[in-house]
Amino acid sequence: MRFWAAFPLLLVASLVWAHDDHALPRMVSTARNFLASLTPEQRAAVVFPFEDDERFFWHYIPSADIPKRYERPRKGLTLSEMSPHQKALASALLSAGLSQQGFIKTTTIMSLEDILRIMEKDTAGRRNPERYHFSIFGEPSATGTWAYRIEGHHVSLHFTVVKGKATGNPTFLGSNPGEVKEGPRAGLRVLGAEEDKGRALMTALSPDQRKVALVAEKAYADILTERSRKAALTGQPSGLIESKMTADQRKLLATLIDEYIENLPGELAEQRRQRVKEAGQTVYFAWAGEVEKGRPHYYRVQSPTFLIEYDNTQNNANHIHSVWRDFEDDFGVDLLKEHYASAAKEHGHDPHH
Repeated sequence: MRFWAAFPLLLVASLVWAHDDHALPRMVSTARNFLASLTPEQRAAVVFPFEDDERFFWHYIPSADIPKRYERPRKGLTLSEMSPHQKALASALLSAGLSQQGFIKTTTIMSLEDILRIMEKDTAGRRNPERYHFSIFGEPSATGTWAYRIEGHHVSLHFTVVKGKATGNPTFLGSNPGEVKEGPRAGLRVLGAEEDKGRALMTALSPDQRKVALVAEKAYADILTERSRKAALTGQPSGLIESKMTADQRKLLATLIDEYIENLPGELAEQRRQRVKEAGQTVYFAWAGEVEKGRPHYYRVQSPTFLIEYDNTQNNANHIHSVWRDFEDDFGVDLLKEHYASAAKEHGHDPHH
């Protein structure tokens, strides 16, 4: 039975997302409920020590392609290996770390695997909307240190909790096709807002501003940071700096950034807003490739604190990759530094030694 057939609609209807709500209690309860539903064998596939290096492994290619490229399978328990009630509990865990917008995007991206299966006449199981892996690192707790990952083709979500503080970076969402061209779902664009809002800003620039924003005539083949453990781009930020934009252009930039912020709920979204605030007007917008809709293009929004990358070049510019990276706090690294520094100080140790 497909994930979507087993998905209880009442569960979705009963979930309440609110900007002022706290995600952490939901993360803890849904993670515990999910773990409690598993057999010992399933639990062994899901749970890893928090310190395990596996926590930093991530990618956004199909699970069937991972062993070919990295000589190892993607780990965790897939939806296809779960009973209907376990799938419901897994979906609740997925929703706990996302806003309603983020949850809708993510589950719709998963559903595109069925479209690809038909388009590609796949009979080997490479395209499967239930081949999304759930992994938990450590013991879920409101006050402890633990993490969870949900990942498969075009979805890579990472949530880390350190002593009662939760964070949700990096966040990768992709879409193939970017726009469904035929069949009963023709016209569907899961990440259409990410594309349209980026292009709206680029087209709002003056000719001189466009020359500064355009960093390459040809769009890059993929996002530049790819699956790096720590986000890093060589050289200084390039493109058009926010301080050189008009008030209307700055509004368009803010609208674009908000599209990525609002995939997360409550305090996780607020952390991203704080990163934007910290950056002030030292935010750069860069474009590569063509501006015309349907042509290969790439953009990024880069500041000293955060990075957004978006790329649409594959499959005749109908295949989107997008990511939010935090330069300091991907995988909760910054939260962990704060925790260790605080613990060392309490015990009279210098954290810098």
